[in-house]
Amino acid sequence: MSIILKAENISKQYRLGTVGTGTLSHDLNRFWHKIRGKEDPYLKIGAVNDRKSKKKEEYVWALRDINFEVQEGEVLGIIGKNGAGKSTLLKILSKVTSPTTGVIKTKGRIASLLEVGTGFHPELTGRENIYLNGAILGMTKAEINAKLAEIIEFSGCEMYVDTPVKRYSSGMKVRLAFAVAAHLEPDILVVDEVLAVGDAEFQKKAIGKMQDISKGEGRTVLFVSHNMAAVKNLCTRLIVLKNGEKSFDGEVNEGIEFYLNNLQKGKLNYDNIDVVEGIKSVRFFNQSDIPLTMVLIGQSIKIKVEYNNPLKRALSISIGIFDSYSNFLFSCRSDVVNQTFDKKNGIATLTIPKWPLGAGSYSYNLAIHDKGIMLENVKNAGNINVEAGDYYGTGKLPGNAHAFYIDYKWK
Repeated sequence: MSIILKAENISKQYRLGTVGTGTLSHDLNRFWHKIRGKEDPYLKIGAVNDRKSKKKEEYVWALRDINFEVQEGEVLGIIGKNGAGKSTLLKILSKVTSPTTGVIKTKGRIASLLEVGTGFHPELTGRENIYLNGAILGMTKAEINAKLAEIIEFSGCEMYVDTPVKRYSSGMKVRLAFAVAAHLEPDILVVDEVLAVGDAEFQKKAIGKMQDISKGEGRTVLFVSHNMAAVKNLCTRLIVLKNGEKSFDGEVNEGIEFYLNNLQKGKLNYDNIDVVEGIKSVRFFNQSDIPLTMVLIGQSIKIKVEYNNPLKRALSISIGIFDSYSNFLFSCRSDVVNQTFDKKNGIATLTIPKWPLGAGSYSYNLAIHDKGIMLENVKNAGNINVEAGDYYGTGKLPGNAHAFYIDYKWK
C-alpha cells in the first residue's frame, strides 16, 4: 500500500486571550526577522497545551511537532482528553486552517465531518444542501445525481429532505452530513466525534459504512472519538495525543490501554465534605479493615459509605461498577437485598466476598434512592485498579484481561 497522507513536524500556535494572531508590534517584529532570514521569534515561546494550568505565557502550542504517515485504506484513530489537540489536528489535515510550522502532504480528495452541520446553509433544504456540500467536496452535478437516492435513503431523513435544514435536529443534520461525506467517494474521510450526536442505530450504521469504505473500497478514514468501543471496532491503528504532543502511535488495543491507564489513575476513594444529604465519603478496606489503594482478583473487600440523612429517610445506597469503555458490569444496591439506612448520619458497609473482575481499570458510580426516587447520582466517583490475584486458591486464572470470575465446582 502507498502512503496517502503524511504529516511532517506539524505545530500550531495560538495567542491566548485575544482574537487575532498578535499585535502590530509582534507582526512588525515577525516581518523584520523574516526579511533578515531569521526564524519567527515567537516560535521559541509558548506554553504547553495543558488547559488546567494557569495562563503564564502569551502564546500556547495547541500542537507541537506531530509526525506520522497514513497508508491507503488504513483507519487511523486519534484519541486523547478534551483539549489535547485532536480537532486542531483534523482541521489542519482537512486544510480548514494552516499549521504554524510543518507541512501536510496528501493524495486525492478529502471529505471532512468536523462539527454538526458544517457546510450546511440553514435556509436551504436538505436536498439543496446535498448539492452544496457535494460541490464543496469537488463533485460534479452528475456525480451527485448518481448518488442522490442512496444518500437520502442512508440518512433516514427522506420525509424532511425538502425541508429547510434550520428545522432539523442536530442528529438529523449529522445523519445527512455523514451520508453526503461517505457516499461522494472521498479518498480520505475525516470524522471528528460527530457520531456521538446520532442515535445508537445510526452510529452502528455509520461505523459499518466506514468499515465498508476502508475495507471494501480501500479508502482511508481518520476517526476521532471518545467512544473506545467504536475506536476498537473500527480502527486499524491508533494515535494518542496529550497536551498537543503525540504520546503513542501503534496497535489499537495497546493504545487504548495506554490512554486509559494514563486517564484513570484517579483516586480509589471518594469525598464530598460539603454534602448536606447524600454520600459524604467512600472508603475501600480489606477484611482486616486495612485501607486499600488497589484490589486483587478474588480479594474479600469492604466498601464503607459514610452518608448524611437529615430527614431520616429510608435510604437505599447503590454502587455501580463500569469498565474502561463505560459499559455497566454490575451493581450492589441495598434495597434489592432489603436493606435501607434511616439514621440521621451513619456508615453503610458493603462486603464483596470475592472480587470478581479481572486485572484492569474500572470506575464506579454512586446513587441514593428513597422509595425508588433518586436523590443523588454521582458518576465516575472513583477508579478501581485491579491486579492479578488468586481467585480459586490454585495460583491459576483462566481467561484474559477484564475477565469475569465466578465460583464453580466440577464433579
